Amino acid sequence: MIYLELFIEFFKIGLFSIGGGLATLPFLNKLVYSKGWYSLDELTTMIAVSQSTPGPIGINMATYVGYITGGILGSIIGVFALVLPSFIIIIIISHFLNKFKESLYIKTSFYFLRAVVTGLIGASFLLLFNSAIPINNIDIKKIFVFVLILFLVLRYKKHPIFYIALGGFLGIIFKLS
Repeated sequence: MIYLELFIEFFKIGLFSIGGGLATLPFLNKLVYSKGWYSLDELTTMIAVSQSTPGPIGINMATYVGYITGGILGSIIGVFALVLPSFIIIIIISHFLNKFKESLYIKTSFYFLRAVVTGLIGASFLLLFNSAIPINNIDIKKIFVFVLILFLVLRYKKHPIFYIALGGFLGIIFKLS
């Protein structure tokens, strides 16, 4: 039963999260409350790990969620279900694209899809921000690290790995103190 649920949920995520991996985050957040497969803290950790490992974030998240809920087979089913809608849609679009590529309706649809993708990514940002620095439980150390890293990123154009390492180092220092 868990494998069927994984397939259905990740198929829906793959079908409706237009715009890439970050667009999957609102759907994954919904799973925290609707299925209880993982907590909000675990979701934040999954996002951090998925961002720092090679490959698309959506695939990494489907692999992780599938694994913690259904083992290796769950990982395979989660990833398969996530990519299946895109595969089907691309096959359909490629068949009809040449016929309709100059259509005003198609051009307008893509114009509005950009706005939807921007909204989904904005919602992901708010989800991550509230998870990292909850409004009801403000931690001055987290705010300090956020402001410091933001300042350094804007001021000095270093490689992102530098800021990731600095953030990890500061996290260890603050955790030990």
